[in-house]
Amino acid sequence: MTSSPTLLLIDDENGLRQVLARVLTLEGYTVLQAPDARRGLQTLAEHAAEVLVILSDVKLPDGHGVALLPRYQAIAPLAEIILLTAYGTVADGVQAMKQGAFDYLTKGDSDDQLVVVVARAVEKAQLRRRVAELEQQVGLQHTFASMIGQSAALARAKALAERVAPTDSTVLLEGPTGSGKELFAQAIHQASGRAGKPFVAVNCSAFPKDLLESELFGYKKGAFTGALTDKKGLLEAANGGTLFLDEIGELDLAVQAKFLRVLETQEFTKLGDTRPTRVNVRLVAATNRNLKQEAAEGHFRADLYYRLSVFELAVPPLSARADDVAPLAEHFLRVFAAKLRKRLPGLDAEVLARLVRYPWPGNVRELKNVLERAAILAFDNQPLTLDDLPAEFQQLPAAPTPPRCHRPQPARCGGPAHRRGAARNRRQQDGSGPTAGHRGENLVPQD
Repeated sequence: MTSSPTLLLIDDENGLRQVLARVLTLEGYTVLQAPDARRGLQTLAEHAAEVLVILSDVKLPDGHGVALLPRYQAIAPLAEIILLTAYGTVADGVQAMKQGAFDYLTKGDSDDQLVVVVARAVEKAQLRRRVAELEQQVGLQHTFASMIGQSAALARAKALAERVAPTDSTVLLEGPTGSGKELFAQAIHQASGRAGKPFVAVNCSAFPKDLLESELFGYKKGAFTGALTDKKGLLEAANGGTLFLDEIGELDLAVQAKFLRVLETQEFTKLGDTRPTRVNVRLVAATNRNLKQEAAEGHFRADLYYRLSVFELAVPPLSARADDVAPLAEHFLRVFAAKLRKRLPGLDAEVLARLVRYPWPGNVRELKNVLERAAILAFDNQPLTLDDLPAEFQQLPAAPTPPRCHRPQPARCGGPAHRRGAARNRRQQDGSGPTAGHRGENLVPQD
């Protein structure tokens, strides 16, 4: 059974407070009450996890409702606040709304209006809590602890990333496509002091060169034909948080020059604007190219490269993480089995062996795609078999079977000593081997 939403009503007029509490209780709410600011703050601190809406009188014996807004918000940041007053003024109402109050109502107005406003405030508070819960879940999915694999190569990369994450230093992630560079960028963001702020990812290769500048920096109305309104760029959207530039090697040289200034001053000028816009953004960039070589050849600005490479981090390809193939494959199988509503008990031993031996040119992304295809083809309640894998896996040689000797031998079966012993036995059988009086006479014990 769902519990009723909880409200906190703070008012020093006992009779009016009791009437309002009765009205709201009949609407299905749980109403906590307090007669002054001190006890209201104390009650809020004790029930901060449950209170969705605070209804506070403006003129309390020990405080003013507008001045108390920041204290309410500090204790219960996800709660909505409605201020009540018998002597409402426009100035107080404007100030209350500016400080984040949900509404400013005059006492004595219709109870129906109060009920409607409270219902809207409760709905908004519930939505804010749901968003916060989802953001927390997403954050947990993108941490270093959530990374799957125990290989030495992955452990080294994680250890370096965990060292740089709490700083504001620029990070350049280097690795082949599909190796998990964005996952590292998200984990670095979540382990930093910016974790609660935006993480904005931009794939520089996904935009035409003439559009990428306006997407990154934004523009003012009238900056060019079709610019009918001001547009906020992705740099502004990431303000206070982290901007992740994937495939930064695709940036046009002109945009590189503008972005260099952002790294140096945290300022940029929008298209069509004359005043600089200031931001506070941490940059994490990624590339599958050798930017140092690109800079030496003139294809990438050397000064930007040196600004980006404050902390270079190599993300290992899956071919260097053979120990991680099995746990990753099992994870993806569980994910796609749930998505397809199938029961897939696991991977056939030969399937797992071939997955481990495959070179994975497409890295983790390719492994994920292979497991999705296999999960689609697999029969319910049956483990994945070779028939569920693409043709290139079926063409891989089967796992080698170790040689087997029929009887115990002192030397490895098939080795030189084994061959010499077999030849000696054949000579003894046909009479051509050593006899009494020769070097081999001591091979047979004498009575």
